[in-house]
Amino acid sequence: MGTEESTSPGARGSRKIIHIDMDAFYATVEQRDNPELRGKPVAVGGSRERGVVAAASYEARKFGVHSAMPSVTAKRKCPDLIFVKPRFDAYRAISLQIREIFAEYTPIIEPLSLDEAYLDVTENLKGIISATKIAEEIRARIRAETALTASAGVSYNKFLAKLASEHRKPDGLFVITPELGPLFVETLPVRKFHGVGPATAKKMAQLGIKTGLDLRAPSLAFLQQNFGKIGSYFYWAARGIDERPVRADRIRKSVGAENTFPADLLTYEAAHNALQEIIEKVWAYCERSDIRGRTVTLKVKFANFQQITRSHTVETQIRTRGELEQLGSALLLPLFPIARGIRLLGVSLSSLQVEEAEREREFSLPL
Repeated sequence: MGTEESTSPGARGSRKIIHIDMDAFYATVEQRDNPELRGKPVAVGGSRERGVVAAASYEARKFGVHSAMPSVTAKRKCPDLIFVKPRFDAYRAISLQIREIFAEYTPIIEPLSLDEAYLDVTENLKGIISATKIAEEIRARIRAETALTASAGVSYNKFLAKLASEHRKPDGLFVITPELGPLFVETLPVRKFHGVGPATAKKMAQLGIKTGLDLRAPSLAFLQQNFGKIGSYFYWAARGIDERPVRADRIRKSVGAENTFPADLLTYEAAHNALQEIIEKVWAYCERSDIRGRTVTLKVKFANFQQITRSHTVETQIRTRGELEQLGSALLLPLFPIARGIRLLGVSLSSLQVEEAEREREFSLPL
């Protein structure tokens, strides 16, 4: 082991991490609740011309249909595709049911979304030594109590646990031990690494880095020079090392909603009216979660696909739906009159935290 590698931020193999990922969650919930959909290609999302697939059943995935794909493209790939409107209240209720199962084993749960989470079971509530046994029990409980399947990955860090859960999907369980970790990473395409998007993958390819083994060759200094702070993460991950903890107190950085319209919006009145439904969705989440934010961001996509954002941060938390609406409207108004129609509007709230008990300063609109 070289000098750089000996300065690893922690001892490998000291933790037991499970990554649970529900299989095609939204789509399988719809198939469970409607027997007529079982065994058929299903897409959750809007079927209209500008709709987008939120989730696809495994029957649909065989045709190349996947989430975030335009509905028109999905229908072209799979002419028999059945579109179902999403029922987020139902998905949230099942997600909470599954979360309660997790909580019987460990309080250290880091949800990533409604359908996946990390669990640190190094020291667990049932005193079970084997993380694999815990993963098996959780999967069995999910199947028995929800009639849905989940895949699980077990390893000594988050990076490898997530890779393991993807390895035998659907309805699979895979374990990556400390001995196998570095070997498993060697053949891994760099695009599978946490933090590697299309732009980073392209830059790595230009540097001759295509696999985990390739990523292991450059020095720590080289990776930091070319990729900044995350270069250090890449260096250690290429060696099967990831010291990120499972954060039980993890809070979303932002909450948002958006809508793509069947016909372009041309006037402020039309856009303002359309904004109300989006704001309602965002505020409903804030109310359910008892969280508030200070930064409002308006997202606008025009008919020519040009996209802009406008943001404003207030000194104290936005406490009412009316305040959120005022801020959203104040960000929208200066854009008019517009040269091109609006095809998409979105609103997000960030700088999130639990609702404050008292208010110290007056709420203020952007000038």
